[in-house]
Amino acid sequence: MSYQTLQKSVTARLEIKKSEFIAYAYPVTSREQAMFHVEQLHEKYPDARHWCWAYIIGDPNNTTSAGFDDDGEPNGTAGRPILNVLQHKAIGNVIIVVVRYFGGIKLGAGGLTRAYAGAAQAAVDEMILRPYVPMAQVQILADFATEAQCRYVVEDLNGTIDDVDYSKQVTLTITIAEQDIDKLKERLAMDGRVLEDE
Repeated sequence: MSYQTLQKSVTARLEIKKSEFIAYAYPVTSREQAMFHVEQLHEKYPDARHWCWAYIIGDPNNTTSAGFDDDGEPNGTAGRPILNVLQHKAIGNVIIVVVRYFGGIKLGAGGLTRAYAGAAQAAVDEMILRPYVPMAQVQILADFATEAQCRYVVEDLNGTIDDVDYSKQVTLTITIAEQDIDKLKERLAMDGRVLEDE
């Protein structure tokens, strides 16, 4: 599962025959997050004519969660071209919303398709992409005496400590790259600590 995702949100603008197309791209991990950004842009640009969008959650080459909306533009001229750009560039966990202000000159179906694809491409051109790394949350049970060593191992593997619970033992809840779980298990086993999948 190798694909890219954007590091932070970006914006791009395109003007075609007096119509303005403002493209926003956001990193997202759920449909709810994606729709939140659409609602925010509705509020930010209440006088715009259209808010067309496409999103992909997960792997763009094998997606089970993708969606798009033409928002009143002729069928297939807005959302689908935006989605095609994302799939072609193999970008996942992303939504692109294109806000359109109508300039008074009709573009026709082909013109609209090119305009929305162009706006999406302009947003992609602004993106700083990074490889997507699947993460997992796991728990480590440790003695008080070995807690510091556990913390060192987690940080050494670029993991993050989400929560620590102190009772008879120390329970560290951590997030780490899935590919590093076996390395973590090996390094913890040396000191007799236990790793539990959530």
